Amino acid sequence: MLIHLPVLQVIIPLLAAPLCLFLTKPRLVWLFALIVSGLAFLISGLLLQQVMTSGTIIYDLGGWDAPWGIEYRIDRLNAFLLLIISSISTIVLIAADTSIRKEIPADHHVLFYILYLLSLAGMLGIVATGDAFNVFVFLEISSLSAYALIALGKDRRALWASYQYLIMGTIGATFILIGIGLMYQMTGTLNMEDLSKRLPEVSQTRTVFTAFAFLIVGICLKLAMFPLHLWLPNAYAYAPSIVTAFFAATATKVAIYLLIRFTITVFGLSFSFTHFPLQLLFVVLGLVGIFVASTVAIYQTNVKHLFAYSSIAQIGYMIVGFSMTTMAGMTATLLHLFNHALMKSALFLALGAVMYRIGTTKLTHFQGLGRQMPLTLAAIVIGGLSLIGVPLTVGFVSKWYLVMAAIENGWWPVAALILLGSLLAVVYVWRIVEMAYFKPALAGTETIKEAPLSFLIPIWTLILANIYFGIDTRLSVQVAQAASMSLFGVTP
Repeated sequence: MLIHLPVLQVIIPLLAAPLCLFLTKPRLVWLFALIVSGLAFLISGLLLQQVMTSGTIIYDLGGWDAPWGIEYRIDRLNAFLLLIISSISTIVLIAADTSIRKEIPADHHVLFYILYLLSLAGMLGIVATGDAFNVFVFLEISSLSAYALIALGKDRRALWASYQYLIMGTIGATFILIGIGLMYQMTGTLNMEDLSKRLPEVSQTRTVFTAFAFLIVGICLKLAMFPLHLWLPNAYAYAPSIVTAFFAATATKVAIYLLIRFTITVFGLSFSFTHFPLQLLFVVLGLVGIFVASTVAIYQTNVKHLFAYSSIAQIGYMIVGFSMTTMAGMTATLLHLFNHALMKSALFLALGAVMYRIGTTKLTHFQGLGRQMPLTLAAIVIGGLSLIGVPLTVGFVSKWYLVMAAIENGWWPVAALILLGSLLAVVYVWRIVEMAYFKPALAGTETIKEAPLSFLIPIWTLILANIYFGIDTRLSVQVAQAASMSLFGVTP
């Protein structure tokens, strides 16, 4: 059974999704989805352990060897991503049964879990596959289910947010498909490993340059990198809380993975950063994204919108680390990818708990909430401190490695701007703290109670993880460094 783990990682949630139709009771469907996601988490843990000890795992589907057949290739990079996606999915699902009762009509509950498992399967498939066209197929599975999940939000603006994401996402997916098609035209293969060997022979052709440009733009659209981020704020703000918590921690991380995989593994570092001014472009857009998104976040009146713009800023940090084209920069990016998933899933789950109790996430309704929902608001404060990068939180670890990588690269002004960008996070986090702890409660809200245990357990699991991995960094740093070394071809 162990040799089939790579395909089981994807096939279990993919086959489980339609099986939800046979489970008519909402609680039974929720339990089934939770077990399926838990199995995916277990498999990803076993895969990471196996990869860290034995090296890359290659699994040929149907017994057809690559490049003729499709292979799943699990190395340190995608094993790390598989663990992040499946773990966050499982923790978030613990609160799903309680949350969607308030936010989604009862007759749509089964549909919610079907779409959720399809989205999970799609993301896992994107990361696990070693075939470029398979990436597109799984991207469509994940994206189409994401559009529908966002549209399930009870606010009518969720439909517009979903439509906006649909248009932008479709453009991005089309660009990616065109890029893959052009690469196939020039090399006659879709296997990523095979592409990395054949592309250098035709790397000076305009077709390959065009393919690369289409791929980068398409992935950056999916990534919501500034200024291609317009779909993200409304998608996060108006989607059901569980959907936001899941996507904020995983969807953009998968796109970061694709950016790394295609630029470094498939096209190669020298091609990607020599023939195109990518380094300058990514550094500038990453830094501008940090400051613009953080500034916009300060003026938001909806806390979901506030943290959505914060996510765009955090993507900027990852892009800056990636653009350094060094092992230290890549380690910082992968670390922040993991740490940001812990922060944002905790924060959006806590907002889901607030939504459950008061029916809104408008900042003005947070008045005095720190005294009425102390555990939930304490989680938001700790998550906010992690976003800022306060010591003993995962955010500090990310910023430390990112600043050190910039200094090692001789980029002192960039290091200073990274620290300055963190100060903007202080402002928008303080707005929430001020409203929750230093303002009197609104009239008629005296009866508001703390969130139920089904929310508090996953929220505080993630918050404690924020603190634990902020103190004991051995696991996260070791895996991020190992993945970075394998990307740059360095033997440990």
